Amino acid sequence: MPKNSKVVKRELDDEVIESVKDLLSNEDSSDDAFKKSELMVDDQEEKDADVEEGSDVEDERPAWNSKLQYILAQVGFSVGLGNVWRFPYLCQKNGGGAYLVPYLILLLIIGIPLFFLELAVGQRIRRGSIGVWNYISPKLGGIGFASCVVCFFVALYYNVIIGWSLFYFSQSFQHPLPWDQCPLVKNTSHTFVEPECEKSSATTYYWYREALNISSSLSESGGLNWKMTICLLAAWVMVCLAMIKGIQSSGKIMYFSSLFPYVVLLCFLIRGLLLNGSVDGIRHMFTPKLEIMLEPKVWREAATQVFFALGLGFGGVIAFSSYNKRDNNCHFDAVLVSFINFFTSVLATLVVFAVLGFKANIINEKCVIQNSEKILKLLKIGNLSQDMIPHHINFSSITAEDYNLVYDIIQKVKEEEFDSLGLKSCQIEDELNKAVQGTGLAFIAFTEAMTHFPASPFWSVMFFLMLVNLGLGSMFGTIEGIITPIVDTFKVRKEILTVICCLVAFFIGLIFVQRSGNYFVTMFDDYSATLPLLIVVILENIAVTRIYGIDKFMEDLKDMLGFSPSQYYYYMWKYVSPLVLLCLLVASIVQMGLSPPGYNAWIEDTAMEEFHSYPTWGMIVCISLMVLAILPVPIVFMVRRCNLIDDSSGSLASVSYKRGRIIKDPVNLEGDNTSLIHGKSPSEVPSPNFGKNIYRKQTGSPTLDTAPNGRYGIGYLMADMPDMPESDL
Repeated sequence: MPKNSKVVKRELDDEVIESVKDLLSNEDSSDDAFKKSELMVDDQEEKDADVEEGSDVEDERPAWNSKLQYILAQVGFSVGLGNVWRFPYLCQKNGGGAYLVPYLILLLIIGIPLFFLELAVGQRIRRGSIGVWNYISPKLGGIGFASCVVCFFVALYYNVIIGWSLFYFSQSFQHPLPWDQCPLVKNTSHTFVEPECEKSSATTYYWYREALNISSSLSESGGLNWKMTICLLAAWVMVCLAMIKGIQSSGKIMYFSSLFPYVVLLCFLIRGLLLNGSVDGIRHMFTPKLEIMLEPKVWREAATQVFFALGLGFGGVIAFSSYNKRDNNCHFDAVLVSFINFFTSVLATLVVFAVLGFKANIINEKCVIQNSEKILKLLKIGNLSQDMIPHHINFSSITAEDYNLVYDIIQKVKEEEFDSLGLKSCQIEDELNKAVQGTGLAFIAFTEAMTHFPASPFWSVMFFLMLVNLGLGSMFGTIEGIITPIVDTFKVRKEILTVICCLVAFFIGLIFVQRSGNYFVTMFDDYSATLPLLIVVILENIAVTRIYGIDKFMEDLKDMLGFSPSQYYYYMWKYVSPLVLLCLLVASIVQMGLSPPGYNAWIEDTAMEEFHSYPTWGMIVCISLMVLAILPVPIVFMVRRCNLIDDSSGSLASVSYKRGRIIKDPVNLEGDNTSLIHGKSPSEVPSPNFGKNIYRKQTGSPTLDTAPNGRYGIGYLMADMPDMPESDL
């Protein structure tokens, strides 16, 4: 035999022996190796070259520094602004304490199971959303791209809200607060209160005129608002600096951004409970209205809140869990984070209604004083008789109870003439029934309440700093849902991609800091995420339970967790959750069809909001947002179904995944039924066949750094070598 043939034989023998040893290696040694290594994604061309040459260098994936850091990241992503200004509003609107019943039921039916599913697939496959769904079925790879598009749309306007919070935060270092009183206007003859402010309120005027300087319609751009432009730039700079190193930089910030809001909420709760009228607000919130709970609308809104509260479908949950150790107990994480999210919503609701109860009490006191003065005038001019007024009533220091007594007496005696008297009932419940949510709650109702706090600037600083942190925690997960899948799939540098993503988002986001920008925020919030995310999560459920196989997935979970998950999840994933999601999708489409598409425009002359329908071009934008968000799903399906892209071209269609790295497959090995684990479990692996088929490194292609026993959902590549005679082996 020639000398060079012996060398080839010896090298091939070594490779075969190494592969057999890998196949027969036990799981404990693999666990040890995994625990000792820090997983990082390596996208340097030099290391790729080294691996191709057969070196021992392997791409590794970043890992969380601690379990606490990971939990805080998931909590920070799921707990956002919606917990503070959406959940309390839904509670108030949909039966008070009774609303918690449908919310908890739906949390158990769709919230925890689907959250657990996303955590599991991300941790098992160790890829972002694109890689996960492309891996399960290449035809459904568009699910991951759709998640990225939705994340980008949401990030565009979500960071604008952080910019608004930064503006209010910067203005809070003043005493009195700038929104405490209406501004005065001076002319040549006298000084008077700004008419627009006098018709509304000081906080409402400050929000619409000083902060947003809002135009009167969507079509009236009005140019850029330079103050909000600077705040938006600052918000994107903060996000970029925090995300530029991935979880290695954002993970450390999570300790502050995730925990600080709880400190503020607890401080506000303690302070709020000491305020006059706070108990009335909490009692109003938790008084159950059981008849409302039976309405279908309540269940639809509860399901929507559960769905968005946990960040399902965005890809951030999958991205964060992909940096976990393979044997992490993601079931415990799913339950823990879900209930932390729920209790945070309840805590925020207590705080909101304690403060709103205080605010309602102050407004009610003003109402009593103003209407008492009206009664005194009516008594002086003789429209009312003094005999109608009980002797113990003292109008100089009248209480709300005494006023209501007088009001009821006058209403009964002057039944026919009562409306002409112009008296108001002044009930605290009337104020508390005025449901406010979103920006109306945070930037108008809450800011007005804080003007009555002792040391109001301190509380204002704390409140808006909390909003900034809540927003940043959600933004980190949203941006991670964009960056991680693209880095995993296309092997670009994370730092460069993060900077480019933030720059592009900032320049597109300039449409939200025009004078008409608030209307665009409403448009994107209503149309860019709701339906696309529902479709994405339905497809995720179908991909795991139908395409991959629910039985196989349950086996994978048992292998990964070390125990069999409850059969409860089996039935939820296979039957209940898809049915509930489909019902929610249909209900959302019906609701969208019944509700006239439009927005509330602020009219300067009347100092009130007025509903406007979207113009034709606005409707086109709304429809385009929904279509663009879900378009990747059919496009990728048709590309893969019709083989429009050659697998050997190095294109998207040929991307497949190995442990901690990405390779290009020259052939389609698995087809659409690719499982989470190409290889079988140790007990099922057949003995190596030392014939034509061997496990080896393919020449002319990147080295495949395989994981023993397919433990990370990767397995081995079986190379066909018909040209290699058995004698050479």
